[in-house]
Amino acid sequence: MDSLAGTTQSYYEEADNRRRRTRLIIAVVLIALALAAAWFAFSAGKGDGAATAGGTGAGGESTQSVPNITVVIPGKQSVQAEIAANGTIAARREMPVGVAGEGGQVVRVLVEPGQWVGAGQTLAVIDRSVQTQQAEALAASIRVSQADASLAQAELERAEALVGRGFISKADMDRKRATRDAANARVRVAQAQYAEARARNGRLNIVAPAAGLVLTRQVEPGQIVGAGSGVLFRMAKGGEMEMLAQLAEADLQRVAVGTRATVTPVGTSLNIAGQIWQVSPVINPDTRQGTVRIAIPYTAVLRPGGFADARLISGSAEAPLLPESAVQSGPEGSFVLVVGKDNKVERRAVKVGSVSDAGVAIASGLNGNERVVVLAGAFLNPGDTVKPVLQKASD
Repeated sequence: MDSLAGTTQSYYEEADNRRRRTRLIIAVVLIALALAAAWFAFSAGKGDGAATAGGTGAGGESTQSVPNITVVIPGKQSVQAEIAANGTIAARREMPVGVAGEGGQVVRVLVEPGQWVGAGQTLAVIDRSVQTQQAEALAASIRVSQADASLAQAELERAEALVGRGFISKADMDRKRATRDAANARVRVAQAQYAEARARNGRLNIVAPAAGLVLTRQVEPGQIVGAGSGVLFRMAKGGEMEMLAQLAEADLQRVAVGTRATVTPVGTSLNIAGQIWQVSPVINPDTRQGTVRIAIPYTAVLRPGGFADARLISGSAEAPLLPESAVQSGPEGSFVLVVGKDNKVERRAVKVGSVSDAGVAIASGLNGNERVVVLAGAFLNPGDTVKPVLQKASD
């Protein structure tokens, strides 16, 4: 019985092995057929390519592999010549305000930075208790001198009435006139001293020399101030502001007093119209730059010391005008791709001028007759062959 069972098991194992061999043979045959089909397809494609190559034009390349690229011939158009610059905002006429008088202890400070003040308006009050008593003493001395002068005048008048009778000599009359004149002089001295004291007291308070905007405050109540205290307030006269723009030496020759400008403070989208009111007569030998001062009206976003960008309109010029998509940037600067001889792509370095809604003006690098790639410039390399499709410059 055991022998029969063993024979049956061997039979089934042999049958299972035959099935496995059969499946392996079939798999090997299928793989061989697939490889043969792939080799045939490759050989056929290679033959077709060789046949197609024999039918190409003089360029020797398949027309199906050459991409269509949109190009534009910009020509030259009249564009505004703009100069980009940057610099800092400052008060056009900054007024440092300090102690004009003898100083003293500050009692009150009446203004804060950012406030507008009028000419002569008090900014800070100085204690004047001692000076007030001195002024009152001088006022009393005036009254004493006036009393002495009145008495001397009365004595002179009585003497003049008696001189005709021979009771008073001419020498006595001369002395009385001198006494009267000296009394009147002492009155004027006392009045001058009193006026001086009042003027000194009037200079104790710190006042605005002109109307304008308070920029900084460096004084507090209780502080002792004097002639050596330095600047206590800084003001912008009339609130007038300016931008100190730095220009290259070549650009400085293209602007003049009255040149229009648009100033944009950093961090804002505000465009403030202004104009150049002063051009630096010197060039910094280290930076090779000069300063132009652009007058701009006051707005709340302008803060002296802040940074700003400016666009200066230095007239109009004829220049090629390209779409923004045609101009690219690299480590060496701006460039465009030009389709040159034999429809080969060439790289051309350019200098960008003004940028507006109409496009990008090219200051140098193009004469306007080139076929410039408008789109897909990032996917092309110098030397690539393309089929240019012309687009009108106004499209």
